[in-house]
Formats: sequence, structure tokens, C-alpha cells
Amino acid sequence: MRALRILLILVIVFGGLFVAADRAAVYFAEGQVADKIKSSQGLTTDPQVSIKGFPFLTQILGSSLDEVDISLDGVSASADGHNVEVTDVQAELRDVTIDSSFSSATAATANGSAHISYADLAKSAPKGASVGYAGAERAAKGQVKLSGSLTEVLEGAGIAVPDTVRALLGGQTVTAYSTVSLEGGNTVRLRAEDLPQLPVPGLNDQVRDVVNYDLKIDGMPSTIKLDKVVAAEDGLRFSGTGTDVSLSG
Repeated sequence: MRALRILLILVIVFGGLFVAADRAAVYFAEGQVADKIKSSQGLTTDPQVSIKGFPFLTQILGSSLDEVDISLDGVSASADGHNVEVTDVQAELRDVTIDSSFSSATAATANGSAHISYADLAKSAPKGASVGYAGAERAAKGQVKLSGSLTEVLEGAGIAVPDTVRALLGGQTVTAYSTVSLEGGNTVRLRAEDLPQLPVPGLNDQVRDVVNYDLKIDGMPSTIKLDKVVAAEDGLRFSGTGTDVSLSG
């Protein structure tokens, strides 16, 4: 009985040591993966990496990880010199195979997501205009609402508004419902679908040229593949999936 008790104690002790060593190895590996992603993809901030599954050491011996989650803050987007913050940048990688030299890895599948609030999106809007939620019906069509003083929007784009035209407009506001799309995984496009008929010939085309603009997202890791955008109540939400995605870029 005493021998059995000693054996159980040894099992518990060595089991605890194994768990501690396993967790220490995970912590070290997460730091190495984060450094690799940052350096290989030219990121300006440190990504947070979480390696799932237990035990980790047996996964490494098998050169395969069940799941690697990556999150990133401080990603920027830009349009005409305006910077916009992209938040909640996430990537969930599954069935990650590590090469024999442990220098790179490939995920069998990947799910990515990101978010831009309307407050941040408005920073990239044409001068004099704001961007907001367009309501459930239009949001279901992928549209956002862009509005502002017509003269301010035009003058903000460098278009001169003569006094005679200003008098005709009479302080009129313009409201455009723009469809949002995602091109190439890193460019958000806003294209006006509906514009009010304006009283000055040719003015509609000028306004459309102003309110149609692109927003390029910079600093997204190649591990995060985005191909879909939804106009939610709290802003634009991006998502995407990928296969055979390189973890090290």
C-alpha cells in the first residue's frame, strides 16, 4: 500500500512537471510565432497568438497543431490621407502543419474577421459628409448612409460653388445610400446607388464622383483572408475563409 501511495505521488509530481513544461513550451512557441508573423509581414504591432490543444509537446512531435488563433490591434486603413482604425482583427487557423525545419507552417483552413466602426469610417468620408447605419432594409443590401451639406461636400472636394448655384441649392443637404464591397481582400469600395435629383444640370455627376471612394486597409496579415463585408448596426464587419493558408507569409 505504501509503495502504491509513493507511486501515485510520483505520478502526480511528474504529471505536474509535464504540464508546467508543456505550458512553458506553448508560451515560448506563441512568442516565436508572433515574432515570425510580425517580421515576415511587416506589421507595426505585435500580434497576439494563442496555440490551442493539450498536450502541446505531442502536437509539436507530430508536426501538427490543432488550432492557432491570431488577434491584432492597430491595423489602419487610409483614404485620401485619412487614417481609419480597424479593430477586432482575428484569424482562426485549423489543422496547422509545420514543416520539417520549423520555419513555416500552413493551415488547412482559416477564418478571418475585422471591424470598422461608423465613427471611424466617417473619418475617411468626403469632407463635409458623415457615414452611418442606413437602416435594416438597406443594410441587408450592403448599403450605408452618407449625408452632409451639399455645398460643404462640393467645396470640401475642391469644387467651386458660385453664388448663383449656392442660392439655388439653398442650404440643401445630400443623402446618398452607398453599396459597400470588398475588393482584393484589402480595399473597401463605397458606391452611391441613390442620389436626390439636384436643381443644377451636371451637379449629380459631380456629387457622385465625390461620394464614391475607396478605403484601403493596410497592415493586414496574409493569414487573414477577407472576402465579405456586412453593414451592421455598429459598423462594417468583415469576414472570410481560406484554405492552405501560410502562417509565416
